[in-house]
Amino acid sequence: MHMLSKSKLLAFRRCPKWLWLEIHKPELRTESAATLARLRTGFAVGEAAKRIYDPDGLGAIIDIDREGFDGALARSADLLTHSRLPIFEAGFAANGLLAFADVMLPVVGNGEQMWKLVEIKSSTSVKDYHRDDIAVQAFIARSAGVRLHSVILAHVDGSWVYPGNGDYCGLLKEHDLTAEVFARCDEVRGWIDNARKIGRQAEEPEVAVGSQCHDPFDCGFCACCHGKLLRAEYPLEWLPDLTAAKLQQFAQQGFSDLQTVPDEILTAKQRIVKKHTLAKTAFFDAAGAVADLAGHGSPAYFLDFETIQFRVPIWEGTRPYQQIAFQFSLHRLNGSEEMSHSDFLDLSGNNPSEPLARALVSDCGDEGPVFVYNAPFEKSRICEMAERHPDLARQLMLIHARIVDLLPVARNRYYHPGQEGSWSLKAVLPTLPSALDYAGLDGVNDGGAAMDAYSEAIRPDTGEERRRTIQSQLLAYCRLDTYALVNLWCFLTSQKPPGLDVEAVGNPAIMPARDSGLHSPDRTRIQAAAIS
Repeated sequence: MHMLSKSKLLAFRRCPKWLWLEIHKPELRTESAATLARLRTGFAVGEAAKRIYDPDGLGAIIDIDREGFDGALARSADLLTHSRLPIFEAGFAANGLLAFADVMLPVVGNGEQMWKLVEIKSSTSVKDYHRDDIAVQAFIARSAGVRLHSVILAHVDGSWVYPGNGDYCGLLKEHDLTAEVFARCDEVRGWIDNARKIGRQAEEPEVAVGSQCHDPFDCGFCACCHGKLLRAEYPLEWLPDLTAAKLQQFAQQGFSDLQTVPDEILTAKQRIVKKHTLAKTAFFDAAGAVADLAGHGSPAYFLDFETIQFRVPIWEGTRPYQQIAFQFSLHRLNGSEEMSHSDFLDLSGNNPSEPLARALVSDCGDEGPVFVYNAPFEKSRICEMAERHPDLARQLMLIHARIVDLLPVARNRYYHPGQEGSWSLKAVLPTLPSALDYAGLDGVNDGGAAMDAYSEAIRPDTGEERRRTIQSQLLAYCRLDTYALVNLWCFLTSQKPPGLDVEAVGNPAIMPARDSGLHSPDRTRIQAAAIS
């Protein structure tokens, strides 16, 4: 009989095939970057929970890596029998079931020693799958003979403000789910019986890919299951503004890819994407783009922020998940096509918000458009800075008023099949004549990598040489973002791009326009057309 862990039972709840693969073909599992990041941030919340539930540091921590399964379970059983102190990561095993609890707190109930089980979640609310999680957790604990007094789910309180000095009381918000969990024993027992049947099957169960593959987070076997599908030559998912309901409707009507879906049921923008994808040509309404951007004076600024979000705040006065800009890059282009650049990056570990805001006010000048890509992001960061730093609010909001978004211009006036239905900056850039690619950047080549690099750089145990390397990588990445905006703006306004910003991109980041069998998007081949 295979040991059924809590994680395997929850996998079964998501998808029977997931459980079967976990048991029979675990080597096929690959964790996505998002999953690994989720595990890292969950660890940070768990460390804060130790400070909250064991402020004197007297409790016991079960270390399965050091003690092994048998040792961890034996020590857990001993502590749960004799200890009167908090226990972290206590293990339970019974009847082929296995689980580890985040926190066990001793309480007295009916004159007897009992335990309060606390499961820690890094989200800011209780999710349905959390309820399944803790129901399984409590069932296994009780099956192992643990006398549970109460069962608590604790999650991050997103409204809590960190007072500083390592005081995390209030970070977690508790929900008592004891009655609900105890009432679900028969339901959990049914899951266990059905999971064991699936585990005993010789053949992999047939389950179609669907929302369960990614909701609420990626399954580790996505690549395995999706790799078996025959990918459409021109997937319907490339159509813009396509809802999940509409995609399902298309499938029910027998439309398998762009070649089969009729024009009359598509929007104007979707028809453009279909037409140019099938023809392998690029669409560019040059006159419309010029008109959209006419009237913006000089000098022109091009701005990008990099931000960090901590589930467990490290700076006084900040909240969980609050986005705080730690870096910006700013290119300036004047009427004579002369280009200059400034930037800000603080790796001291101190809250960078105020010095960044002051540098931004100083570098943005008093007039001229400030071009960004996806304006709500930059605008929100500026509004937050204005709220945090009232003495700079007026100057910051003047910058806010000058922001011009290039994303809607690109979405309305340009499409290249190489974008595959996406107008993200990284999808658009390789299709332009002066194509830029982030793949050549060393170490940091996307926003997630920038967050990870920044987090590493500000850790006290990071060496100075490593910190300098990260600094160089972050500056190059953010600088490329705004240099890319300059090139996109020049393309959309039909102007000659400025000279190569070698410091920004380095030779590896410059590449020929992506072809992949498509017509190259130089101006002689782009099919200019009005949107209709």
